[in-house]
Amino acid sequence: MRKIYPDSKVEIQGLSAKFYDTLMNFMTFGGYSWFIKKAIHSMNIISNDVILDFGAGTGRNALLMNEFLSENGEILGLEISNLMIDQFKNKTRKFKNLNVINQRIDQPFELEKKYDKVFISFVLHGFPLDVQKQIIQNAFNALKKDGKFIILDFNEFLIDKTPLYFRIPFKIIECKYAFEYVERDWKHILSEFGFSKFSETLFLKKHIRLLKAIK
Repeated sequence: MRKIYPDSKVEIQGLSAKFYDTLMNFMTFGGYSWFIKKAIHSMNIISNDVILDFGAGTGRNALLMNEFLSENGEILGLEISNLMIDQFKNKTRKFKNLNVINQRIDQPFELEKKYDKVFISFVLHGFPLDVQKQIIQNAFNALKKDGKFIILDFNEFLIDKTPLYFRIPFKIIECKYAFEYVERDWKHILSEFGFSKFSETLFLKKHIRLLKAIK
């Protein structure tokens, strides 16, 4: 699959896609598993929520969200990597309320139903601004009235003001779009699309944020 955004690092392919969860656990010394559980707990999922998962990956997040759902709740993952879609299907095959489709989130699309929550985890920062705005518009369109757009990603900060333990890995690992992302006022940008009533939960010395916005 050809990368549409060569400067981005969120279009994961090949071995990185095949062993994504293992790589994340290894790179964080097992810390990612604990962190993502805590972050998803902070989403305040309701048992009958119908959730849309932008950039659903291997299904790891969907399984964690599903722990809070009843049989009336549903999750639909949108993903473009066939390797990750296969992993999603294998991991969630015993749950009829968890599904995934091959769908780009960076281009306009229409779905049959509206959702209570749209969740996106460490994906938004990896695109140029015009694409980020298209993703936000897609989330707004997919939500019910009073639905929540939930973004788990980097908080806003100045790179050179962050401690070395965060600054050095960030500069080594992240793409150029991430450097632009952390300097933008995302509540203001989201408000331009009609979102309001923002709330947030901060992690990792306030460098990571779970930002919730209501349609």
